[in-house]
Amino acid sequence: MSQFEMNSKRTKLAYLLSLFMIVTPQLAHSQPLVAIAASEHAGHSHSTGSETYSCPMHPEETSHEPGSRCPKCNMFLTLDEASKQQDHSQHQHDQATEQKTYVCPMHPEETSHEPGSRCAICNMFLVEEEEEETGQATEQKTYVCPMHPEETSHEPGSRCAICNMFLVEEETGQEHSQHDQMAEQKTYVCPMHPEETSHEPGSRCAICNMFLVEEEEEESGEVDHSAHEHQPQATTPADKVFNSAKPASLDDGGTIKYVCPMHAHIISDVPSTCPICGMNLEKVEVGGSNKEIQIDVSGGMQQALALKVAKVEKDTLWKFVRTVGQIDYDESQINHVHARVNGWIEKLTIKSVGDKITKGQLLYEIYSPDLVNAQDDFLLAQDSLRRAGGSGDYEELLRKAGLRLELLGFNKAQIKALAKSKKTQYRVPFYAKNDGIVKQLTVRDGMYIQPSTEVMSVVDLSKVWVIADVFENEQSWLAVGQKAEVSVPAMGFKGIEGEIDYIYPELDPVTRSLRVRIVVQNNDIELRPNTLAKIDIFGGPNEDTLVIPQEALIQTGKENRVIVKLKDNSFTARKVTVGMLSQGKAEIIDGLQEGERVVTSGQFLLDSEASLKGSLMRLSSGHQH
Repeated sequence: MSQFEMNSKRTKLAYLLSLFMIVTPQLAHSQPLVAIAASEHAGHSHSTGSETYSCPMHPEETSHEPGSRCPKCNMFLTLDEASKQQDHSQHQHDQATEQKTYVCPMHPEETSHEPGSRCAICNMFLVEEEEEETGQATEQKTYVCPMHPEETSHEPGSRCAICNMFLVEEETGQEHSQHDQMAEQKTYVCPMHPEETSHEPGSRCAICNMFLVEEEEEESGEVDHSAHEHQPQATTPADKVFNSAKPASLDDGGTIKYVCPMHAHIISDVPSTCPICGMNLEKVEVGGSNKEIQIDVSGGMQQALALKVAKVEKDTLWKFVRTVGQIDYDESQINHVHARVNGWIEKLTIKSVGDKITKGQLLYEIYSPDLVNAQDDFLLAQDSLRRAGGSGDYEELLRKAGLRLELLGFNKAQIKALAKSKKTQYRVPFYAKNDGIVKQLTVRDGMYIQPSTEVMSVVDLSKVWVIADVFENEQSWLAVGQKAEVSVPAMGFKGIEGEIDYIYPELDPVTRSLRVRIVVQNNDIELRPNTLAKIDIFGGPNEDTLVIPQEALIQTGKENRVIVKLKDNSFTARKVTVGMLSQGKAEIIDGLQEGERVVTSGQFLLDSEASLKGSLMRLSSGHQH
């Protein structure tokens, strides 16, 4: 044997010897651990010996041994759900039984979870703490009357000895605290990022930095309705009442009814109890729909309410319309000045808009080749007629030449002056035909103009229009020729007489008003266009009409009512039919008679009182039982 092989054997022998020396103490130490593990395994096998394992792919392959495999697919068998639940309940039971509390009989504050412990104060053995019997506590409930809390009972279904209501279960302090805690716990959410929430008020969103707002709670009524949509109908007395097919009405004549004080919709013809709360129904005298509700108000209370009355009387109501309008130009008095030839303005006597113009005043001078040629033709025709000795053909030629000059803008005086002087005018003057004010000026000296060019526009302000807006419901009161009065508060003018000249055929679609044109004389040129004015239009009279002050009306949108004073301390609410409203008075078509007195101040308080007192009469959804 070589030296190398001997060294290798020595090395292996030394390694085996060292390994044996290391493993021997570990085996000696692990013997008690193995015993403990064996005992634990025995206990576990006792508790889990009944566990069943099955194949996920082949449920018919089962075994009670953990770690088994399926003989078909070789998958590990898994624990059944029933075994899992049994093991979980067994674990909870073991945990509950193991967790016990021991307390000192003399010093209850000394406790321990270790059996056999002693008190640190008196050295007594701690004893096991007795659990409170919750069953007896939960069985003892207290029922209390909602109206009379002093009436209590421990029997469910009991009634109050005072009002006969069913007693309800009293809430405990713990329930109150839980309710308060739930009410206090509010959630705040970002309006832009609903996923950002917080329970702290005043918090901000981490994304957009907006303040979080309080989250609205969902109405439980919708959830409950959807959750119990297919549940069978309840058969309690209250449900029978609410599910009644034909509700009883209180408008079928004066009679005696019995009504629940807590639930006014529970109505009966005979004395009985409410099926909801158990209270005795109260006797109520109910009038029919034609019976007036009277309200008694003492004299002192009438003074405190500052009640005022007015008599119903007959009077003449004028179809009086008070509205606003605007002063405007009389469009029939606007004149547009145009040159009927091409040419150049040589001289302009009008300097600016607003200049006053009188009839015959020089407006401008123009040079136009067309006007020069027309004058030459006129002079030539005149000379030819003179040479011919009054021939009829030349007379007609002269007449046509003069008519041409007149159509081009010459007046008769200018034509006569031309025939007398026999000289052509190269700068032809043009004069104003009427008085007025320059409304628009579009030319200056030296400008070239054409027949389409408007030199200026002149308006006569001796007569102006006032355009008034009248409400839609008053359009039937208007007619052409009616008199009107115009006032201009800005200028201090009052009582300017006018007349309706025209009523426009359509209403303004935006303001729903009708435009009316009133013609007003303005000889002193004091009324300026575009000035606001107040207009009073007088229509025809409505004679011998029953009227009351307009402030006595109580207008609800659906009907009109008034408060009528019957006696010194008696009042009633009455429905009326209203006609025309004018000058602070209202026409009464039906509902009142002449001589009756209506309340004009404080009537809304009396109407509220009448509504409350007559609420039973107006019920249309009451229930009989």
